[in-house]
Amino acid sequence: MSMSETSTQKTSCDPNIAAELREKRKRIISQSLAKRHRKEKTFRFLGLSAVIIGLSFVAILFGSILYKGLPSFWQMSMNLPVYFDPKVINVGPKPVKFATESPAKYQERYIDWQTKMGMLDWDSLIVKGMIARDARLAGHEDDLRSMYASTESYRIRDMVIADPSLVGKKEDIKFLAEANVDVWLTGKIDRSLPDDQQQLSHEVRQLADQLKQQGILERTFNFKIFTNTDSRSAPAASGLAGAFMGSLFMMLIVIFVAIPIGVASAIYLEEFAKKNILTDIVEVNINNLAAVPSIVFGLLGAAIFVGWMHLPLSAPLVGGLVLSLMTLPTVIITTRASLKAVPPSIRQAAQGLGASNVQTVCHHVLPLALPGILTGSIIGVAQALGETAPLLLIGMSAFVPSVPSTPLDQSTALPVQIYLWQGNELRNFFEGRTEAAIIVLLAMMLGLNGLAIWLRKKFEVRW
Repeated sequence: MSMSETSTQKTSCDPNIAAELREKRKRIISQSLAKRHRKEKTFRFLGLSAVIIGLSFVAILFGSILYKGLPSFWQMSMNLPVYFDPKVINVGPKPVKFATESPAKYQERYIDWQTKMGMLDWDSLIVKGMIARDARLAGHEDDLRSMYASTESYRIRDMVIADPSLVGKKEDIKFLAEANVDVWLTGKIDRSLPDDQQQLSHEVRQLADQLKQQGILERTFNFKIFTNTDSRSAPAASGLAGAFMGSLFMMLIVIFVAIPIGVASAIYLEEFAKKNILTDIVEVNINNLAAVPSIVFGLLGAAIFVGWMHLPLSAPLVGGLVLSLMTLPTVIITTRASLKAVPPSIRQAAQGLGASNVQTVCHHVLPLALPGILTGSIIGVAQALGETAPLLLIGMSAFVPSVPSTPLDQSTALPVQIYLWQGNELRNFFEGRTEAAIIVLLAMMLGLNGLAIWLRKKFEVRW
């Protein structure tokens, strides 16, 4: 008999030894379970910590943007009673076309009338409106002209050109304060700096403080940031209307170009294309294109759309086509992933009932994959909305003082406008204005992502 057999017999005969072995096994199992539980708790703690840290950084980012950006939607302004004095506006009534007059002759008279209107002293009407609020301001006319944005005089001129019946009437009109006045009154510049480092003269600064104390200059919500275009002559009147419309045109082009082509390409590759070396090469290149830096697409767009096809520079059409090229790989990859997620049994059941491949895809597979396709497409569009580098290479960083009416008009985009404002020399004023533009851009992106989530929930099918 061997020694192991002898030991086993002793163990089976001795109940104390058997009990000790059982206790030893229990301790080993308990220690192993405790170690596994500790590792699981540590792993869960690390995962939860990573999520909390990530959310904290996001909260800090959004909090910083909101803290700096939200106050920029409020701007120093003043409501003044403006009297459209006929003694100042003395160029006669708006020309009316005579029945026997040629269009060219009428246009000549109308342009001459507009020229005379432009040469009037419109600033005097605004200054008189300020003096009407406080008669003690008389004698400070030159300093009062520095209180409001320079474009405000052109605005009341355009009001009279559009409606000549205003002459002889008094209207309450809101005027934006000049950018340096806004910076001074909102504390965005150190008041202890010497005069040679201040943008405003000592007299103008004192007058601005006086107007604020009297309630003439007050902080109000600035709706013009949404309706005005960018301005170099009057930074206080600069707005996002042109950039917003440029981004809107580009996103429409991306939606109508990249999504149909991307979805159709994905359906063909996933459902109809034969699996061979050619399709493998196409798939590899699509995956590689998704990782190509966006600035490369900008170089491609500048070479093809601007250099070869001679499309207009700085046009939303070119920007939309460049962003469509960049979005295509994302749409194709997400659409193929959604098609793969549909169970094969759906296809087999449809084909078993006599449906063709096209009927199977269109009537059964595609409706089930629609939530994923919509989600991927909208996320791709949202990603394109925030791109800046490719737009800089096709000239969309140019200063455009008008709102584009078609995709062929020159324009800029929201990300590019943010880039331009961040580098503006009037940093104290445009730093907050940049954060405000970021808030508008993030609102659009969050809206698109929220739409993707809603569509996914709406069309989601469980099986």
